[in-house]
Amino acid sequence: MRLFAKWHIWLGWLVGVPILMWTVTGLIMVINPIEEVRGNHLRIPQEEQLLPAGNPAPIAFRVDNIPQFREMRVVMQDGRPVWLLTDAEGNLERLPADMTGEPLPVIDEAYIRNAAARLIVGGENPVAVEQFSAEESPFDFRRPIPSWRVTLEDGAHIYFDARTGQIAAVRTRFWRVFDFMWGLHIMDLQTRELDQQSIFTHMILVLFAGLAALGALLGCTLMFRRRKPKVKVPR
Repeated sequence: MRLFAKWHIWLGWLVGVPILMWTVTGLIMVINPIEEVRGNHLRIPQEEQLLPAGNPAPIAFRVDNIPQFREMRVVMQDGRPVWLLTDAEGNLERLPADMTGEPLPVIDEAYIRNAAARLIVGGENPVAVEQFSAEESPFDFRRPIPSWRVTLEDGAHIYFDARTGQIAAVRTRFWRVFDFMWGLHIMDLQTRELDQQSIFTHMILVLFAGLAALGALLGCTLMFRRRKPKVKVPR
């Protein structure tokens, strides 16, 4: 028991800071509901658009001089069916899937502003609208795709996929706090992902978690040690 007590003290000094950090970051991350963190309350409910049945139906197409597609989907956008075509390299292209003959609208700043006004609470008066390439993806977005960012008055960032014009992510101010706390929680402030690319950070996390578990186990064991009653010395 004396040996266990000695180990418990040394482990306490070693993992005390990580345990405190895990507790504080975990507490902050659960303060608000995850739906609010993800900004679901900023999305204006939209009536579901269903693909037309019968006539007119989504039509086939022919595209020359383009590699084979890995994925082909038909979705409804702005009341009309649209082909979303993804090639082997992940590049995405939009084509009309109806027989109107009208080209699809260009996804430019005007299109994004209109989409933000229709889909996002407070999106009619954005503070800024910015475009980013796939290589310059902002850190709070972290997706290798071209995007548009709409900044609201409350600091929320609404990201639109520049290829499809659809909302790709909603990043509230608290989401950014949550993201920072998550990075501290998993001990990775660079990628903030537990994947093979951060295997070294992952091993550090496993090591400290194992030491913390061992320290807790020793502490539980020490609860059962017998203590000698104190002898009261008469005055």
